[in-house]
Amino acid sequence: MARRPKGRLIDGIVLLDKDTGMSSNFALQRVKRIYNAAKAGHTGALDPLATGMLPVCLGEATKFSQHLLDADKRYLVTAKLGVRTDTSDSDGEVVQTRPLTFTDEQLQTALEHFRGDTMQVPSMFSALKYQGQPLYKYAREGIEVPREARPITVFELNYIGLEGDELTLDIHCSKGTYIRSIIDDLGEMLGCGAHVIMLRRTQVAVYPYEKMVTLAQLEALLEQAHRDEVPPRELLDPLLLPMDTAVADFPEVNLPDAMTTALMQGQALQAPGLVPDQLVRITLGDSHKFVGIGMMNDNGLLAPKRLVVLHDEPAA
Repeated sequence: MARRPKGRLIDGIVLLDKDTGMSSNFALQRVKRIYNAAKAGHTGALDPLATGMLPVCLGEATKFSQHLLDADKRYLVTAKLGVRTDTSDSDGEVVQTRPLTFTDEQLQTALEHFRGDTMQVPSMFSALKYQGQPLYKYAREGIEVPREARPITVFELNYIGLEGDELTLDIHCSKGTYIRSIIDDLGEMLGCGAHVIMLRRTQVAVYPYEKMVTLAQLEALLEQAHRDEVPPRELLDPLLLPMDTAVADFPEVNLPDAMTTALMQGQALQAPGLVPDQLVRITLGDSHKFVGIGMMNDNGLLAPKRLVVLHDEPAA
């Protein structure tokens, strides 16, 4: 007999506005505890220094978190020029200070270098793994390991302003882009060095900025529910975004309710509008209930790739 999961079988996505000074995993565990969720996962870590959008997937939504990991991101970053650190941010140790001698024209030319498709060498203080260990563990031990340059795309790099020695930029980039590395490389191109002193993720995929909530707001709602003696879900669950928002850009294939059993058993089915090698979002019936994602197989049928477990919301 399968063990009943500890916590609520709650599905959805919390658009968390992460505070500075906390790890993404710490924030994840707090959200999981507040919602009393049986399962939770985040969609791409933010450095402790960084703030901003951290989508937290609850329950069956965790099955689609990879698609948010692969999504474009947007950041607002402020760099301190003239000072280079070993981590490329203000949490590190200063390794070099130099005067600012560049012109505005040289700055704009340097910024242009980072726009479009480029190759980037990941920071030693990243979570990428080398021989099974995150790079930051080697870095903390003073060990430098080889890293291969990876292709990234900076769709937009907008100059916001330069006040004294603090440069602020707005960057819209592809997955896997390290903003700290951009700032460190920029500082070297300008001959003065630079490091990140403020980093805020303002967008993941197409999620709206105004839908973000902080841990303090979630905890306040939990306390209010306890004071009013109402189930916490009554106040917390309306903040959840539907789990299929993680794959909202996939074309929809809607199947009749009569196909539910066959689909949930993993059978390949006839479906309209399929295109080879294209993932689709599968919904059922007139209500368009989201049940997973699939793809056309070699026989031209819809083959389910990732299906949700359909369950009823238990009593709190």
